[in-house]
Amino acid sequence: MKRRNFLRALTAAPAAPLLAQQTTAQAGAVQQFPTTSLDAAGESAPSFFTASQLGALRRLGNLFVPARDGYPGAVEAKAPEFLDFLVSVSPAADQQLYRNGLEALNAQANRQFKKSFADLDDAQADAVIRPLLVAIPWEKDMPDDPLKHFVAQARRDLETATRNSREWATAASTSGSRGGRGGRGFGGFGGGQGAYILPIDPIYKG
Repeated sequence: MKRRNFLRALTAAPAAPLLAQQTTAQAGAVQQFPTTSLDAAGESAPSFFTASQLGALRRLGNLFVPARDGYPGAVEAKAPEFLDFLVSVSPAADQQLYRNGLEALNAQANRQFKKSFADLDDAQADAVIRPLLVAIPWEKDMPDDPLKHFVAQARRDLETATRNSREWATAASTSGSRGGRGGRGFGGFGGGQGAYILPIDPIYKG
């Protein structure tokens, strides 16, 4: 299943407009639409995901993109809240991918541990997530399995949203460097400890 690249807005600077101002000529009048910045979108109250879905997405953010080396993680950068906004204005296929994926994680966590995914400890979350991590030889060649596809996409989206957040930019300006990845991604599970020391990135094949 091919996924639309609905994260193009994230490749711009954090303060760039997400929704470009548009004009429409109708009956000789020009209608103007308001603009929305990435920062404003990231600060809006969650509205698309349910509480349990957003909790699962935050847990994924904590696992895939933990804070490290003076840089914020996905949770600190409010990446899950930004994705709540972004998915809400994305095509229906993307919305379904996220909603079904988050619901599936919660269902699997409940089957295995009688808890929501957000409430799992690191070892329990590892038991749910590890079987869903697959090598991706090409970034657009996502797994056919819908849940594995979602996990790979969510990981990528969370990292992209984090690296384009105001919090990341602030940390970069303070440190004087935009780097911090070291070419390995945000590798550590639980902040660099435990089971995901290297291959947390599903694309990583080493």
